[in-house]
Amino acid sequence: MDGAVLAIRRHGIAGVSARTVAACAGVNQALVFYHFGTLDDLLAAACHAATARRVAAYHTRFAAVGSLRELLDLGRELHERERAEGNLGVLAQLLAGAQSDDRLAPATAAALRLWVDEIEQVLRRLLAGSPLAELADPVGLARTVAAGFIGLELYDGVDPSGAQDALAALDQLAVLVDVVDDLGPIARRALRSRLGQRRRTAPIGLDLPRSAPDP
Repeated sequence: MDGAVLAIRRHGIAGVSARTVAACAGVNQALVFYHFGTLDDLLAAACHAATARRVAAYHTRFAAVGSLRELLDLGRELHERERAEGNLGVLAQLLAGAQSDDRLAPATAAALRLWVDEIEQVLRRLLAGSPLAELADPVGLARTVAAGFIGLELYDGVDPSGAQDALAALDQLAVLVDVVDDLGPIARRALRSRLGQRRRTAPIGLDLPRSAPDP
């Protein structure tokens, strides 16, 4: 499985084969089919295992996050480190391959959900008691955050300044959330009431759900 990840990093998803994986792993390519059946099954297992290790490495850091600003700061650090180590590039390659591979797509989505689940736990904790909890969907927000940072990896490759502008905009959003959380009790009740009115009068199809079921 480590050889599969290395092959993606070296050759891209289009250049991965049983031969290139075996060469990276230093084994006979027949072992790919003996142990995994198909190359796609090997890539799926490698994707999940590699992502699980990365998520586990950050679990304690996520658990220590105390504000949206801290979550964004951790996201910046994670983005830079994962990009430097080539892990985001591997994920981008798997996403590209999954667009046309029905067997690789579910495995890549399952690996992404490992990040989403970790981020969702943080958001649920941060939003608890906030007026924004009435409007925000932690599951949808977690998916948006995960998708955003993956997109920034691709964006950064062609427009680094634009990627930095996107991160700066997220920082501004974090400031807004901090301001809302610092409101006094009267202002918080007024804001909660206003958000409730907006929610009740939202056009059909645009109302935000309190929670979203997993696909």
